[in-house]
Amino acid sequence: MGKFYGKIGFAESEEASSGVWVDTITDRLYYGDILKNVSKVNEGENLNDNLTVENRLSILADPYAYKKFYTMRYVEWMGTKWKIISVDVKSPRLILKIGGVYNGDETTVADDT
Repeated sequence: MGKFYGKIGFAESEEASSGVWVDTITDRLYYGDILKNVSKVNEGENLNDNLTVENRLSILADPYAYKKFYTMRYVEWMGTKWKIISVDVKSPRLILKIGGVYNGDETTVADDT
């Protein structure tokens, strides 16, 4: 299919104050392949229909991604942040299944490594 190069957001929980935890998002850049590229419009009770994708991306993982794959929250692809639904570890790659638009925390810290 196609090639992928983009940001993946990793969430780290930190205690902001006594008993209050917040996620700090760190963006890292990865290369990979697009394994499946499907879009779907879900009709709902809302005024506008919901757009979701059923895409799978295969990224070439580094040691950080292997260690923190369970903290992956979104993939920035085609100008939008998409929620990561599942991660399948297939060394040396990680297979990411993405779904709807990511609406989580937008606070990001760029990681230059």
